[in-house]
Amino acid sequence: MIEKILGPSVFSADTREDDPDAFLFPDEEEAISQAVSKRRLEYVTARLCARRAMAVLGIPPAPVRSGLRGEPRWPDGVLGSITHCTGYRGAVLGRVGEVTSIGIDAEPNQPLSPGVLESVALPAEETRIRELRAAQPEVCWDRLLFSAKESVYKAWFPLAESWLDFEDALVTPDPADGTFTARLLVPGPEVHGAPLTGFTGRWLVQDGLILTAIVVLPPAP
Repeated sequence: MIEKILGPSVFSADTREDDPDAFLFPDEEEAISQAVSKRRLEYVTARLCARRAMAVLGIPPAPVRSGLRGEPRWPDGVLGSITHCTGYRGAVLGRVGEVTSIGIDAEPNQPLSPGVLESVALPAEETRIRELRAAQPEVCWDRLLFSAKESVYKAWFPLAESWLDFEDALVTPDPADGTFTARLLVPGPEVHGAPLTGFTGRWLVQDGLILTAIVVLPPAP
């Protein structure tokens, strides 16, 4: 499903069904050994998706360890992003040099819990969400904003190796073409010789899910 909002430079695998018996490498098994059943299923099936994407990419299966902030640690030569929510697991990968960074997120197409929007959205974003909600109520725009900000963070972290708060990026969804922009409100790292000032991404609402994705590519030669 997520391949619909990705470009040609990345490889993906996703599923809506868990495989509790999927293979884990010893380091992965150790990392999840104390997890509750729900968390284990998320972890196991997300790693299965990652290895399926590796196969499409043409590289042998390898462990996907977790960093200090829970970020996936990819094998040499590969970068990517993982997401999971109720009823969905997915992974998107690319080769280092062909892709600069990837951030993906999946959420149910359901409203955020009361009070959550106010804690993650800037005033301008709240105003825009109210407008979009009135025009297209079939999309849970508050949840889409949250998902886009999750994708922003996942694309940001490998480049900056630092935290990015929800209020540190102004996200603007475009309902006409399924895209969004994210303007950074804090100084970004230098990427390809220039300061990073923001991201562009795409979104999809389908089968009860919201998917968002950011793929940062190197400049054209």
